[in-house]
Amino acid sequence: MAARQITLAEVAQHAGVSLATASRVLNGSNRQVSEELRDRVMVSAESLGYLPNASAQALARNSSSLVGLVVHDISDPYFSSIAAGVTRVAEDAGLVVVLGTTARHTERERELLCVLRAHRAKAVVIIGSRTTDKAATARLAEEIGTFIAQGGRVACVSQARLPADTVVPANKAGARALARELVRLGHRRFAVLGGPEELLTSRDRIAGFRAGLAESGVDLPESSVRHGEFGRDGGYRSAAELVADGSTATCVFAVNDVMALGAMAALRAAGRRVPEDVSVAGFGDIPTLRDVTPTLTTVRLPLEEMGVRAAHMALGEYTGPQPRTVKMAAEVVLRESTLGV
Repeated sequence: MAARQITLAEVAQHAGVSLATASRVLNGSNRQVSEELRDRVMVSAESLGYLPNASAQALARNSSSLVGLVVHDISDPYFSSIAAGVTRVAEDAGLVVVLGTTARHTERERELLCVLRAHRAKAVVIIGSRTTDKAATARLAEEIGTFIAQGGRVACVSQARLPADTVVPANKAGARALARELVRLGHRRFAVLGGPEELLTSRDRIAGFRAGLAESGVDLPESSVRHGEFGRDGGYRSAAELVADGSTATCVFAVNDVMALGAMAALRAAGRRVPEDVSVAGFGDIPTLRDVTPTLTTVRLPLEEMGVRAAHMALGEYTGPQPRTVKMAAEVVLRESTLGV
C-alpha cells in the first residue's frame, strides 16, 4: 500500500502555526516570516516527510525552477548537441529542464510554449528553423510576448524573426564558403539536397551555396536542387532519385549532415563510390561524424556553444528594449568524402 502524502495543513498543525504561515515558508512566498516560526515549520516538515507542492511554489513565486526546451527533433544530433549546451547551463543554475518536441509542426511550438507558461516556467529556449508560414510565426510571436509579459524569458536558436533573444548560425556564409572550396577542388556539376522548401534554414543554406558557386563562375540550376524531408531518410530518398534520373553531378551538397549520411548510404546502395565516383558534403558537423567512413566534408557550427549562449541569454538578467542577436561563425571542414576532379 502506497504511503499517504503529508499535507501542508498537517505540517502547520504540527508546528503550531497557521496554514498561511506554513505556506509562506514552504512555498517561497515573498511575505516575511520570523526566523523562529520558519525554523518550527522546517523542522516539522522534515520530521513528517512533507514534500512541497511544486505548483503551489510556482504560484507563490510567479515562477518555477523549470526551463523549457523546445526542439524540432531530439533524435537529430544537430538538435541534441545544442540541447546539451542548454541543459548544462540550466543544471549548473540548479534548474530542471523540460523537453518538448514539435516533429517540425510549426503550431506545436506555440502550444508547447503555452503549456510552459501555464506551469510558470522560468525561461524557454526554442531551437529550430523559422518557416515561410508568416501566420504561424505571428501566432508564436504573440505567445512569446505574453510569456515575457508574465515574467518569463525566451531565447531562440534560429533566424531572428521572433521577439526574443536569438542565436543565429551563419547558414548563408557557411554554405557560401563551402561552395567556393568545392569549386576550388575542381567540381563544376553539383546537386543539392535542399530539405523542405518552407524551412528558412534550408533556403538560407541553398542561397549561400548558390552565391558561392556564382562567385566562382558556376551556375546552379533549379533542377539541380531536390527538396525532401530534413532527416536521414529524406537524404537517402533524394539521392536515390538523383541516381535514378541519371544525374551527372560530381558533388552532392546536403543542407544538413544527417541528410548527407542518408545520401551516402543511397549512393553506396546504387553502386556509386564516395568520393571516387561522386563527392558528398553536409552542414553542421554533428558529433556522430567521427564514426563515419569516409569522413564527411561539412560546415562546422559550434553546436553545444550555441546552446550555451542561448541558455545564458534566457536565464541572465536583461531589461533592454530590444531582443539581442548573437551570430555564430561557421567553418568549412574538408574531409575524405570530397575529392578533387
